[in-house]
Amino acid sequence: MTITEHIPSTKTLYLYAGLCLLLITFSACKQKDRDTGRYSDAFAPINTEVSRLFDVNQSDKALRYLDSAFSTLSHPTYSDRFRYYGFYFNYYQKIKQDRQQTLLYADSMMMTANKTSAEKHYVENLSEADFAMGDANFHLNRYSDAFQYYYQGYLTGKNYLNNEALSDYTYRMGMIMYQKGHYKVAANYFKESYKQKSLTVSDEFPAFFRKQELLDNIGLSYKHINYNDSALIYFDKTLKYIDDNTRQYASRGNALVMARGVVYGNKAEVYIDEKQYDKAIDLLQKSIAINLQKGFDNNDAQYAEIKLGKIYAAQHNYAQLFGLLTNIRKQLDTVKNMVVEADWNRLMGGYYQQQHDLGKALTHTQEYDRLKDSIIKKTSLLRESDVNEQLANYEKEHQIALLSNNNKVQMISLYVIIVLAVMALVIIFLVFRNWTRSKQDVMKVSLLNQQINEQNGILASALNELKVSSQEKDRILRTVAHDLRNPIGGIASLTAVMVEDEYTDEQKELINLVKETSYNSLELINEILEATNLASIDLHLEQVEINSLASNSVELLRFKASEKEQNILFEPLPDQQNLFISREKIWRVISNLISNAIKFSPYGASILVKVEREEKQIIVSVKDNGIGIPEKLQDQVFNMFTTAQRPGTAGEKSFGLGLSICKQIMEKSHGKIWFNSDGEHGTTFYISLPITSNETSPSSASLKKISIPQS
Repeated sequence: MTITEHIPSTKTLYLYAGLCLLLITFSACKQKDRDTGRYSDAFAPINTEVSRLFDVNQSDKALRYLDSAFSTLSHPTYSDRFRYYGFYFNYYQKIKQDRQQTLLYADSMMMTANKTSAEKHYVENLSEADFAMGDANFHLNRYSDAFQYYYQGYLTGKNYLNNEALSDYTYRMGMIMYQKGHYKVAANYFKESYKQKSLTVSDEFPAFFRKQELLDNIGLSYKHINYNDSALIYFDKTLKYIDDNTRQYASRGNALVMARGVVYGNKAEVYIDEKQYDKAIDLLQKSIAINLQKGFDNNDAQYAEIKLGKIYAAQHNYAQLFGLLTNIRKQLDTVKNMVVEADWNRLMGGYYQQQHDLGKALTHTQEYDRLKDSIIKKTSLLRESDVNEQLANYEKEHQIALLSNNNKVQMISLYVIIVLAVMALVIIFLVFRNWTRSKQDVMKVSLLNQQINEQNGILASALNELKVSSQEKDRILRTVAHDLRNPIGGIASLTAVMVEDEYTDEQKELINLVKETSYNSLELINEILEATNLASIDLHLEQVEINSLASNSVELLRFKASEKEQNILFEPLPDQQNLFISREKIWRVISNLISNAIKFSPYGASILVKVEREEKQIIVSVKDNGIGIPEKLQDQVFNMFTTAQRPGTAGEKSFGLGLSICKQIMEKSHGKIWFNSDGEHGTTFYISLPITSNETSPSSASLKKISIPQS
């Protein structure tokens, strides 16, 4: 394994210095959208403008504006000052790459964050300060300190920060594990970071760029542990992710092309390991063509050229190898890269050895050894520290701090437990006392239940006797009514004949009185017979067209309405509708409702009869403009022999049985009857009848007669 395989390329893992990637969570680029409420009203617009200038790569102008605008603030908050130092930290970290100044401003951020302990955003400031200190120490090769700050920041913000912020922590810890050589652990950190980043909703370019980098890093980690199939899967995922978002980030085209070139170079390494040189050469040539351009990642292009040189050496293609190394030499004179310089000398030494120029071969080999020792010395700081052990120590320290805090909680819990124990004893005592009392109560309740059962038996017997008595009453009532109907009918017929004879006016008046009384008595007897017989008779059901039935009732009663100069309006359904009902009984109900409307409406009034369809039922309504039903009488309207009967507006007689009969008919027809009434707008009676489809209708053999049990 060569030296370059120990350290990922600068552009591949970006070594925490990729432009704008550092700004994803803890820079002004992110804060301008997410945390405008984090700063004072006076500083918020300053923060927005400085962030905008950083976004368009006008960092120097951004800092000049920041200093000028910040000096005008009379009372900046600690969070304002924190962001002020944060802008300078990013400037020296990303652009100037002045590591000492970067550490200085990171330390200022940490001190200011500690002063914001009374402010709402203390945890966010402290976590960001830990993050900044971690980055600053990492670039100064203080890897132990860097990891400590990353881990402390992660613990501080774990329960407070969003997934996007936590993603940056897991990304940084994954990078350290990668540098340490724990590639499998690094892959898990990168996966966790990608998962956290995916849970956030952001279409900003830095968020997209970080996600493609994480996919690429997972592939690199798998490549180092020889999981080549998995590595290729993640490299292909990276390329597809870049391609899928090319249109959305068209304005950042160079960055996308540059990233694609990096992935080509990384993917080529897998094919080199598998000795699929043709595929590797094709990918490396694409990568070099992209990143060797001015303004692109020339360092990554150099790494790709070194990989291509290794292939030429393995294929003994020394002519192309020498030409390639000659071009790399020209590049190294302007773009310094110690790792590439070392590998260049190794390949050049191998080339001269094949050319039997042992002097030059020895010179290049010695230079390679010197550079290799220097690189190993620089990377040894990270290798010397056991990050896993350090992580365990940090966790133990964190647990000790938690236990210290838990001691206070445990003391409070102990007092609470004692109080609860005393309360439990009191409750047990009360339960025992209530239990002894409840035994006596149970005995009393049992005695009461026995008495209630005896009374229920008596009530059941009385109810049965009442039912028998009611049946006997109906039988006597029918008998009396039937026996009275014939003689009274005879009297009515005789008086009708006598009226035609010649009598004095006084005699005619008496005869008419007898006649009217006889007819009223006959009407009452007929209603009594119908009311008492309705419960036991069967309804003859048939298919009836409801518009025709209602129209027939209206037309037959128009003559009666005309006696009081009333007008009956009729609104039928727009289409015919058949119902499976008793024609005679439903006609009786509709006619009775119209007769009542005529009876209780004044002269010249209008009566509206309307047929409507509502879901699976037909509604027939009869609306009058009469005297209405008083509220105190509305509960008695449907009772038999109700006391709610009143004479009509022309003195018409009312027996109080008609609506009771209507209700019985509607119940036997599986329908309903109800009304709305007030003294100002009259009364509207409604009946509803179910619509039964042909499939659910009784068979033709049973259409003749259906027996409906009494309700």
